[in-house]
Amino acid sequence: MPVLVYTENAEGKFKKSTFEVVSYGRAVADQLGTSLTAISIGNVSADELAALGKYGAEKVLNVSNSQLKNFVNQAYASVIAAAADKEGADVVILSNSFSGRGLAPRIGVKLEAGVADGAVALPETAGNKFTVKKTAFSGKAFATVELTSAKKVISLTPNTYKVEEKGGGAPVEDFAPAVKESDFRAIVKEIVRATDKVSLPDADIVVSGGRGLKGPENWGMVEELANLLGGATACSKPVSDAGWRPHSEHVGQTGIAVSPNLYIAIGISGAIQHLAGISRSKVIVAINKDPEAPIFKVADYGIVGDAFEVVPKLIEAVKTYKASA
Repeated sequence: MPVLVYTENAEGKFKKSTFEVVSYGRAVADQLGTSLTAISIGNVSADELAALGKYGAEKVLNVSNSQLKNFVNQAYASVIAAAADKEGADVVILSNSFSGRGLAPRIGVKLEAGVADGAVALPETAGNKFTVKKTAFSGKAFATVELTSAKKVISLTPNTYKVEEKGGGAPVEDFAPAVKESDFRAIVKEIVRATDKVSLPDADIVVSGGRGLKGPENWGMVEELANLLGGATACSKPVSDAGWRPHSEHVGQTGIAVSPNLYIAIGISGAIQHLAGISRSKVIVAINKDPEAPIFKVADYGIVGDAFEVVPKLIEAVKTYKASA
């Protein structure tokens, strides 16, 4: 039976995590010896949709409906489940993004499927078993779960599977399933995005600041370093609670969990809740003047020093390197 992937978009453009999901779906379909269909919901251009074929999609279902212009959890879950039924898909894959974390369990209920959220590797399918490695305990551990149901839903942790181009264009087919009015009892009227910034969940590099920066007026060097590195800015919970930075930048157990290639923590002591949100980072660099700060126990590289002395020197070093490159 085919594999179905939900391809999330932001204002009509697919994100890096979308291409990761399609690449992952292609690999799962190859494991199972079946085909891969993608579904897109929203106003996305024909060229953008067809380009999903480069990453392995063999067909794209396009759902363009004015009611679905903005993300609505229950309605989107109904549409994706209807697409799975139409295609006869036994496996549905989506990103474990903010939207995906709400969609996966809803799709699972509608399809009576087992759900593996936060997958970090391809499933093991030997011996008629279907096991998935996923994060557990807020990212502090890994678990291997076996899905024994006929249908399965997998949400893939961003930045854990590489983007692979394997094909060309894919044919696009309009899909207009019936959506019940009851699915729109709670709707999103408006989504405001900072379009000039790198999305935090999708960022390969994150530069984050804590209370050690002493106040919002000192955030310029965090933003400058992030801009130089092509990364996103983030902060600890006390910083967002104090109103120094928006809550959309709060990284931690009760905020956004990130998995960048590089996480730079500036003036962050490393409370357990913060560490839970950054544990999937490939490389962690900590800058803190307290040599006993807990962040150093998980950091790959640590700099013991005053952030107001270290960070400006780091910025100058990056500028010098970029100028000579």
